[in-house]
Amino acid sequence: MKKRIIITSAAVLAAVVLALWGGSSYMLGYSLTPDANRRDTDSAYAFLYKWLPDMRQWTDSLRRGGLLRDTFVAMPGGGRHHALWLRGDSARGRTAIIVHGYRDCCVKFLFLGRMYHRDMGFNILLPDLSAHGLSDGGSIGMGWHDRHDVARWAGVAERLFRDTAAASRIVIHGVSMGAATTMGVAGERLPDYIRCFVEDCGYTSVWDEFACQLRGQFGLPPFPLMYTTSALCRLRYGWTFGEASPLEQVAKCRRPMLFIHGDKDTFVPTWMVYKLYEAKPQPKQLWIAPGSGHAQAYVDHPEEYTETVREFLRDSGME
Repeated sequence: MKKRIIITSAAVLAAVVLALWGGSSYMLGYSLTPDANRRDTDSAYAFLYKWLPDMRQWTDSLRRGGLLRDTFVAMPGGGRHHALWLRGDSARGRTAIIVHGYRDCCVKFLFLGRMYHRDMGFNILLPDLSAHGLSDGGSIGMGWHDRHDVARWAGVAERLFRDTAAASRIVIHGVSMGAATTMGVAGERLPDYIRCFVEDCGYTSVWDEFACQLRGQFGLPPFPLMYTTSALCRLRYGWTFGEASPLEQVAKCRRPMLFIHGDKDTFVPTWMVYKLYEAKPQPKQLWIAPGSGHAQAYVDHPEEYTETVREFLRDSGME
């Protein structure tokens, strides 16, 4: 009898372990596997024009004139990464680095490039993060290791747009996962030419965001799957959901940051921005976009969004 109980218990334990391993592998693949069509640039432009039809004339004119250019750099971790860039005739050393969101690419965020270039006169550089767009990479990093890549892109931009008549001044502006990346950059030791940051609808941590999605999409609590999947992420990719924390990064940032979030965001819940804003030392600003869902603040309020960013940049010494 005792032997049977031991055998049964061992079988149950083995089944639980196998189920957790299988579930963790599935969840990790579900979350961090790149989009199979990520290199289809034509589809990205088609998406942009369908979403924002008024982008077509501005973007097509730049592409026909050869002004919107591609560049590739080798990253220290291996592989080539891609970015689009455009020089501003009246930039006077001012550059915006614009960071896209989860399973997106730089092309889809050219609307922010237009805001900075056409409306403010900035140089712009829009990188594809690892495993997105035309950049190499086997897994999505949720902005964590990407923070080092974007800091490297800032150095590329400073050399590319260097103006002998004006000091280089760079703002890093990210949306969603790009905002998490931006906040990740902000917590590092940085050169003086990176002056300020704009984060639009970023999450407090990968753990918090994945826990929200696990409950919202699958109806599951964090325990035990979040713990086992995070451990598997450590084994496969060298980082955990808990350590990937924009909240901890902004607490170390002493440079100006503008926080933007829609008050109807349920994908990255609006409560997260208040925790982020509270953790960030001064100087900082906060704008809550009324009625906007996830990553919709510019689309819903283009004029107010532009003026909010413009005033923040002026206050941050970017003018």
